[in-house]
Amino acid sequence: MTHNRHITRLFLISCLTAAPLLLSAQVAEDENRKGDNVTISADDIALPDGMEAELDSLLQEWNNKSYLISDVDCDGGSNPEFPRETYIHRLHRLPNVIEMPHNDVVQKFIDQYAGRLRRSVSIILGASNFYTPIFEEALEAYQLPLELKYLPVIESALNPTAVSRAGAVGLWQFMITTGKQYGLEVTSLIDERRDPIKASYAAAHYLKDLYDIFGDWTLVIASYNCGPNNVRKAISRAGGVKDYWQIYPYLPAETRGYVPAFIAANYIMNYYCDHNICPAATQLPASTDTVTITRDLHMDQIVALCNVRDEELRALNPQYRTSLIPGDSHVCTLRLPTAAMVAFVAAGDSIYNYHATELLTSRREVEVAQGTGRGRNAGRGGKTVTVRRNDTLGAIARRNGTTVARLRQLNGIKGNNIRAGQKLRVR
Repeated sequence: MTHNRHITRLFLISCLTAAPLLLSAQVAEDENRKGDNVTISADDIALPDGMEAELDSLLQEWNNKSYLISDVDCDGGSNPEFPRETYIHRLHRLPNVIEMPHNDVVQKFIDQYAGRLRRSVSIILGASNFYTPIFEEALEAYQLPLELKYLPVIESALNPTAVSRAGAVGLWQFMITTGKQYGLEVTSLIDERRDPIKASYAAAHYLKDLYDIFGDWTLVIASYNCGPNNVRKAISRAGGVKDYWQIYPYLPAETRGYVPAFIAANYIMNYYCDHNICPAATQLPASTDTVTITRDLHMDQIVALCNVRDEELRALNPQYRTSLIPGDSHVCTLRLPTAAMVAFVAAGDSIYNYHATELLTSRREVEVAQGTGRGRNAGRGGKTVTVRRNDTLGAIARRNGTTVARLRQLNGIKGNNIRAGQKLRVR
């Protein structure tokens, strides 16, 4: 797939607020099924992490601060009450592939979204304009039901920097082992679980593999939360029946709330207007472009010369865990606003040379200090190198674990003038 097209699209999505979609699924005939005589209950259900996200955290995300505003044309109002049959009918109208029945547990989560979490839903609806097209393209690439685009709502509340109590990260809340299994790089410097595009395609691949195992989307969703082994154990304890609502009592507490929360998320993302929830209006973001980086680069170098704010740069490149883009290790992708990209290209090598000795401090080679009684190496000639074409003192210093000042001292150089083919002492 061509990531550049998807990345640009992430920040060129229309400002239209989400409208109620007439999507649909079949309603289970019996809304209160039982598993081994254990009644499905809405009591003591653990909330998924995405439903416990703090509103302040959502509002502090760069996309949300930069491009979401309160919709002054929407009056809002209180959350109205509806008879049970209304919720059943609305869920039934959603023409989804995934079954979405109604019961007391599902209703509990609908009430949470329409009540206590309604302000968060407003922000999520606005943020969905940034992310939903990416989710849909990834799901479509693997021919998966598009209603799965609401999984990140309950996983992360559409917060790309979300970190769960268990250490899952990003919009799709990948654990490190699963993320690496599906091609997401996670090192001390890079965490691609935070990359909206790469993580979305990895999630779609994982969901497809889970469907190949279970052949049932509700079990797939449960497995995404607690892992396929826990679902297999629950199926076994329930006598081999492969039905989420029958194995429900044997699932982990959070997973018992996970599928109902997913159904509730589908409901509220389509019927929010009926509950007087006003989506945050979306302003048109600036366009972006990408470039490949094949040399180490510090974000301060980009901020200084490309007229881009540090917060914006980090938000556009959430996969980098520190200020270093490790191009020396392998090819990296840098995403910038179009205007900043023009400045980056025009700057050329000056970007990499800007304060390089101060910002890129990791030494490639270092001498071991010798004590006064260990002078066997004293008097030996120092190491020399040959200046390459387009070389700079800063580049030579980085390659040899020294400083520009030391190179000038060793070679009697004033200023920065060197020429290709020149021999320089580096120690």
